[in-house]
Amino acid sequence: MRLGGTVCYGHISEFEAKLTASGFRAITAPFTCETPREEIDRYLEIARKHDVRIAEVGVWRNPFDRENGRANLEYAARQLKLADELEIPCCVNIVGTEGSAGWDAADPGNFTDGMYEKIVSSIREIIDGVHPRSAFYCIEPMPWMIPDGPDEYLRLIRDVDRKQFAVHMDFVNMINCPRRFLAAESFIEECFRKLGPWIKSTHMKDSRMDPRQLTTILNECAPGEGSLDFVKVLRILDRYLDADAPVLLEHMSTFEEYRKAYAYVAARAGEAHVQI
Repeated sequence: MRLGGTVCYGHISEFEAKLTASGFRAITAPFTCETPREEIDRYLEIARKHDVRIAEVGVWRNPFDRENGRANLEYAARQLKLADELEIPCCVNIVGTEGSAGWDAADPGNFTDGMYEKIVSSIREIIDGVHPRSAFYCIEPMPWMIPDGPDEYLRLIRDVDRKQFAVHMDFVNMINCPRRFLAAESFIEECFRKLGPWIKSTHMKDSRMDPRQLTTILNECAPGEGSLDFVKVLRILDRYLDADAPVLLEHMSTFEEYRKAYAYVAARAGEAHVQI
């Protein structure tokens, strides 16, 4: 697998030095469809020079926002088109919400039949409007939003019924209850066993829960700061992903935090005899 993450840098002039210092072999796209083309070309040149794969183009906008939903839907299509032009395999978003608490918020309406129909329709509209040939539109699972488990993702794949719809794997986001947390490695195995053929990119992080607190609170955290056994997790990924598959660390805010997480995972990979 190609282990990587997001490169934290200031100006594009710092990007190459930070990329090489990171050790990453896969990264999130450091550009969008709104980035000047000459700047995009420079990023691509640097990535090719160092044999680093740009694994995914992010959307991260809510198609069902009450004020900006249509613009966000159009932006998702533009991001998918860019990914397709650049042969980046994964364009990723969450499904979105009609709730007012935030673009990725938990809301009672997230799981209604009516919302499910809108989700399927919006994904089809994005893909059908672009007709991608090499890129796939993918949905990142969320704890409180469809798809919140592997079976729900399989249903979404079936109902969207588009060849260029695939899976963005985030197993920690689907560890959303004590039962899954307490049998985490078994659950992660289930996720990859069921969704493996469709996975285009994977996020890697850790999960923790305070067993002394009666009201359950599950928090994501950097690898090594939670309860997951990364020797077992990496062996699972190695069984289901090919050698060139991107696995990305995420949700850290500094270069040093990413380097620490990378070093931890790399050390566990060595213990697991998994090539990264």
